[in-house]
Amino acid sequence: SLKMDLLHSNGVLIIQHLQRDYRAYQDFLNFMSHVGDPRNIFSIYFPLWFQLNQVVGTKMIWVAVIGDWFNLIFKWILFGHRPYWWVQETMLYPNQSSPCLEQFPITCETGPGSPSGHAMGSSCVWYVMVTAALSYTVRWKDKSAVTLHRLTWSFLWSVFWIIQISVCISRVFIATHFPHQVILGVFAGILVAEAFEHTPAIQTASLSMYMKTNLFLFAFALGFYLVLKLLDIDLLWSVPKAKKWCANPDWINIDTTPFAGLVRNLGALFGLGLGINSEMFFTSCKGKNSCKISFRVLCVAASLATLQLYNFVKIPTHTEYLFYVLSFCKSAAMPLTVVALVPYGVHSLMRTTEKKLN
Repeated sequence: SLKMDLLHSNGVLIIQHLQRDYRAYQDFLNFMSHVGDPRNIFSIYFPLWFQLNQVVGTKMIWVAVIGDWFNLIFKWILFGHRPYWWVQETMLYPNQSSPCLEQFPITCETGPGSPSGHAMGSSCVWYVMVTAALSYTVRWKDKSAVTLHRLTWSFLWSVFWIIQISVCISRVFIATHFPHQVILGVFAGILVAEAFEHTPAIQTASLSMYMKTNLFLFAFALGFYLVLKLLDIDLLWSVPKAKKWCANPDWINIDTTPFAGLVRNLGALFGLGLGINSEMFFTSCKGKNSCKISFRVLCVAASLATLQLYNFVKIPTHTEYLFYVLSFCKSAAMPLTVVALVPYGVHSLMRTTEKKLN
């Protein structure tokens, strides 16, 4: 405990340094925190990659969901505090002289702090994207192409680490994580992504396999929660701390609670399985139009535009269980839209246009 207090106190010093000396970069750091938001995987990265490469897009969802699930379990095991409430409750500082840490609208996460979900989600999805991009260049054989591959390798991995470091600094800057929590998140995300580099079975998974995986993930998490609750260990201990020490009650969002993330991810995985195993997917994404660049560009544009509309759909938060049900449905609708609904609509539109021209 003493070692952890020392680690936390050193982390507080780093946060104070960042908030004092990097004030000019506040907008950029807040932006990078949004870049690392795991929800961007489903609304931005996945729609882009799925139409470019369905294998990569599918892997991206699996990595994001399983990675976030592991993040939840790790959070429940590690009981990591967040800086904005730890400084208020620790006995390390004498005479009530606790450091003053500034809070922001995105500071008041309600789940435990270790490992960082933003850092873990960002590292795992960017790892998938970088390795996918490099897989295209590794096939080049002539001498000049090998040199280009090496330059591309250096450039992409440099971009990867710049983004991860920026996301980590941003999460520390807003006082929602200690430095060791974001470092742990980055490397945990890389391990999850690397594991899926050697798991080709997800590309041929049936709808039954998706449903069984969903059921297992939900049952394990719920069972883990209930068993520890019977042992008088409250895994939701962080929620009242967040509500107590958040500078503005309006900044507390039910969407950041542990079960909200679990439901959101299970919905996304279910929607992907439903879409990939649908007749609309086989008709459009496996049909003759699927090889056309125009088809892919239209699918990407239409998917991104449609998914942005989902942001205007506000789920009521007054009833927690209703929120979870509607959150699951909304999350399932997003990959289903990208994989089946939009491609089928574009396919039908192109076929109608071709008939008129003929």
